[in-house]
Amino acid sequence: MHRGTRLLIIAAIGMLIVVSLAWTAFRPAPVPVEVAEVARGPMEVTVDVDGVTRIREVWEVSAPISGTALRSPVREGDRVIADETLVAVVEPVAPSLLDARARSQAQAAVHEAQAALAVAESELRQAEEDLAYAQGNYDRTQALVERGVASIVRMEEAAQALKAGEAARDAASSALEMAQGTLERAEAALIGPEAGDEDADACCVRILAPADGVVLSIGRVSERPVTAGERLLAIGDPTDLEIVADPLSRDAVRIPDGARARIERWGGAGQLDARLRRIEPSAYTEVSALGIEEQRVEAIFDLQDAPAERAGLGDGYSVRLHIIVWEAPDALRVPLGALFRRGDEWAVFAVRDGHAVLTPVELGQRNDRIAQVLGGLENGDLVIVHPGEEVSDGSLVDPVDAT
Repeated sequence: MHRGTRLLIIAAIGMLIVVSLAWTAFRPAPVPVEVAEVARGPMEVTVDVDGVTRIREVWEVSAPISGTALRSPVREGDRVIADETLVAVVEPVAPSLLDARARSQAQAAVHEAQAALAVAESELRQAEEDLAYAQGNYDRTQALVERGVASIVRMEEAAQALKAGEAARDAASSALEMAQGTLERAEAALIGPEAGDEDADACCVRILAPADGVVLSIGRVSERPVTAGERLLAIGDPTDLEIVADPLSRDAVRIPDGARARIERWGGAGQLDARLRRIEPSAYTEVSALGIEEQRVEAIFDLQDAPAERAGLGDGYSVRLHIIVWEAPDALRVPLGALFRRGDEWAVFAVRDGHAVLTPVELGQRNDRIAQVLGGLENGDLVIVHPGEEVSDGSLVDPVDAT
């Protein structure tokens, strides 16, 4: 080869090497980024709230009379049978002791009542005698009228006298009954506390269990005085549980009728299922741990699992509910970490041909991890998760799987 041609080739090769080195040295380095795939799959939106279990139907047994509740025949946890198991015994209040003055007054009242009774008996006998005389006079006058000896006027007078006698007899009989009642009331004032010792069983009120179940609580086991209506004990079925949750009122509006809920952190293995029965119509104000006033409302859920599958779960236990307010079996999903605001729209950086491409997206439902994509992305697209300040539209990127 001619010497000039060889030098020209060597110079060209050297120039190419220099240009390659310069391009390598000054070209922009790709930004390492974490990426995630936009994929289809099941998605749900939940309201997460703490709840407490409680027995659905609680029967509270109260004292029917004022008196002394004897020592409880049952204990907490005992199983009872409706209309068979004795759960409480209440003894009526014993008559109080009388001082000397009160006893003298009571005895005087008894003597007064006895005298009034004697007067009433005498008046009744007199009324009966008058009635007998009027009856005889009426019979004789009737016989004389039939024989034509007496007039009709005399017959009418005899009949009137007979009716007056009957009325007087009835009034005297009522007065006698009133006098007897007054005497009994006066004698009752003299009854002392010792009168109830003759038949202790007959004097007490024996209360049977109102329903099948277990004794949940007892006011006090020992004997004590009680007033009418005072709570003695509570009975319920510990397997018949419901769950009461208190979501924020703004979250309760989103919960549909009959919503499903997953129950976690209840103490057992796996999770339980529940279904919303009702949301109470009125909310209430509660102060949070941070001192913020919140409007909350009670939501009541029915457990769907059999008692054997939730063994150990009892009344007043704490649980965690995930209430499903929306779900879809096949939604196009994008991680929340890939989303950011661009004006009034949501956007992501999609990775195409090794470059970040600013892509507006239309979103639907969202939960705390992913969002539903309605437009802007396709199944299988890669998006940058948590893009930094180094990433911009058109930036060269080096994708790394976020998982």
